[in-house]
Amino acid sequence: MAPSSPVVARWDLGLRLRERRELLGLAGTKASKLIGLSPTFLSDVESGKKNVPEAKLGQIADAYEFNEDEAAELEELREVARHRGWWSKFSGLFAPEVLRFFGLEHGAETILTFNSSLIHGLLQTREYAQAIIESGSPNARLAEAGRRVEARLTRQRRLDGDDPLKLITVLSEAALRQQIGGPEVLRRQLLHLVQRIEDHPALLTVLIVPFAAPGHDALDGSFHVLSFSKPNLPSIAWVEMVTSMQLIEDPVQVKEYDIAHASATDVALNPVDSLELIKQTAKDLE
Repeated sequence: MAPSSPVVARWDLGLRLRERRELLGLAGTKASKLIGLSPTFLSDVESGKKNVPEAKLGQIADAYEFNEDEAAELEELREVARHRGWWSKFSGLFAPEVLRFFGLEHGAETILTFNSSLIHGLLQTREYAQAIIESGSPNARLAEAGRRVEARLTRQRRLDGDDPLKLITVLSEAALRQQIGGPEVLRRQLLHLVQRIEDHPALLTVLIVPFAAPGHDALDGSFHVLSFSKPNLPSIAWVEMVTSMQLIEDPVQVKEYDIAHASATDVALNPVDSLELIKQTAKDLE
């Protein structure tokens, strides 16, 4: 089971409250008046963007007809949601939506990803990550770039420990060839990737889509599909584009990214051949 995350707990709490309100046939405006919250605040609570005050949660539990055990579960979620995750110390560097993604990633059980030109962030070396961040923000202050690298490396802790994340990442061969930071930085990055794969065979799967592969549904982007251990929590997608990043919760759209990942997997090399290609590419850089 994944570690607890305040962001996931807040999202879980909001989903449960919204589902019960809708089950009772209460409109948002009517419910907000009933419990003494503004419609905007209630909407933010239901979407997982804000936590609900303790006293108000008791009122909601009564108004929404939760039984005693259910109300206790809600309070447990509210208590977890009160805490600050490691990502909170980087709040001045990243937009709220990015910080929310960090919290969701921290509490995820499985992540499916596709990356078209870069090694996945959870698998990057410090110098490779530094080169990416500095090239993407050439005017960024050195201290800021360093803290962004620190945040990326902190995210990687989810691959180790007692409750490691399961990661299935599909990479275009371009990600193995693009000389981010120069050939030696790339070579060490590829060797690091090999080591991670060999150290975590049951939890980390890396598949390479070779240049010779036909087209597939994931060709034009990079994305992540996050799944969680609790059955009531739906999968969500995180999409990265040149000028924006976005969390997608709509089930139909998330399913499309699932399909795109499966399409890329279908044309990728198998895990053994993918690992051999990574090793050979690193050797070619010697």
